[in-house]
Amino acid sequence: MAAIATSKFRVHNAEQFVEQFTEASNTIMYMYIGGVKPFTDDFTPPTPQNDTANIEFVPWRDSIGAKRIQTTDVVHAIDRYDWTTGTTYDEYDDTDVNILDDDFYVLTDEYNVYKCLFNAGATASTTKPTGTSTSAFTTADGYIWKYMYTVTTSDALKFLTNDYLSVRTDSTVSAAAVDGGLNVIKLTAAGAGYTGTPIVTITGDGTGAAATCTLSGGAVSTITVTAQGSGYTTATVAFTANGSSSSAAARVIIPPKGGHGNNAIEELGGKFVMINVRLDGAESNTLSVANDFRKIGLIRDPHLYGTTIRATETNFRQTYRYYIPAATTSYSLDETVTVGSGSSANTATVVEWDNANKYLYTTKPLPLDFANSSSIVGANSGATGTITAINTPGLKAYSGDVLYIENRSPISRASDQIEDVKLIIEF
Repeated sequence: MAAIATSKFRVHNAEQFVEQFTEASNTIMYMYIGGVKPFTDDFTPPTPQNDTANIEFVPWRDSIGAKRIQTTDVVHAIDRYDWTTGTTYDEYDDTDVNILDDDFYVLTDEYNVYKCLFNAGATASTTKPTGTSTSAFTTADGYIWKYMYTVTTSDALKFLTNDYLSVRTDSTVSAAAVDGGLNVIKLTAAGAGYTGTPIVTITGDGTGAAATCTLSGGAVSTITVTAQGSGYTTATVAFTANGSSSSAAARVIIPPKGGHGNNAIEELGGKFVMINVRLDGAESNTLSVANDFRKIGLIRDPHLYGTTIRATETNFRQTYRYYIPAATTSYSLDETVTVGSGSSANTATVVEWDNANKYLYTTKPLPLDFANSSSIVGANSGATGTITAINTPGLKAYSGDVLYIENRSPISRASDQIEDVKLIIEF
């Protein structure tokens, strides 16, 4: 069976993901951080594994904190192509099966995004497109551009990266878009021997489109659309004139449904979703600033610890906190601590030791949680002490669904530091 999932299917899936944050029965999603223990090579993090253990259980055992993703933290994204003089950009072409992999749009230093409708015969662009006109326009270098939208200051600060930028449909541009309006007729054969300028005739299922051409040495050199018309989904072009020894030929470029600018997310290939969650210091004492982290991910609809109630709060500390007032010495970061011995031993990893308050924070113990009044021993520090009080994490382990996992090089934390943690998800 021969089949394809169209580019619209990928964009649709991205749209569904974004929409779930605003629907009446909305999804509650959290970004978690974890992974305090170093990888074998911290500069080359291992690829996460998609087996049951690694997508159902391990993330909960590594997690040290979680922050809810808000509607304003999520946006459609596209590849970033900056306009640079001397660069030849691809042009929009309705027959290009790989159009969403091409650099057929640009971001300028004014944060405006333009779609390239014509690249002047694959020549270098030397005139920066400017302005916010809703009509296609031609620059001095022969390129035809269509203004799509402007990246707002807030979007630039939150979502603009070296490789991606946010994409949103501008309502003014969308309202002005002409469904089936023609902007470009591409010359495929110049012809020869013309003694008079040919008449250009457009035939198709739309109405109102018109074009003219110019000659150079008896051959057609350029075609200019003088009226875009509307309603075209297919069209052909013919040249009529006397004195031609060989006829010119051209192909009409059909715009996407709705016209150029009607839906920037679909037209520019918004199959990426960018999530940016800001971690501000200790986040009201819910995220440890004493250790680094290497793992991030997304958890959908987790429950509050010890319940079946869906969590809705903004932040959760996912470490266990033990009060050990008589610890013999300080516990070490990342060391293994043990309660019990032999086959009944339970272990966890130290996330933080608060010596002033005698609080020990660890990841989830395995195989069983530590019990109050137990003696807890550090493998590296040799610290020992008795647990006299326990505070459990905010979220119930293994509840909800882990949708995304990513391993990174270590990210250090500090009480006066803000981390903008960005995820790029491709659909």
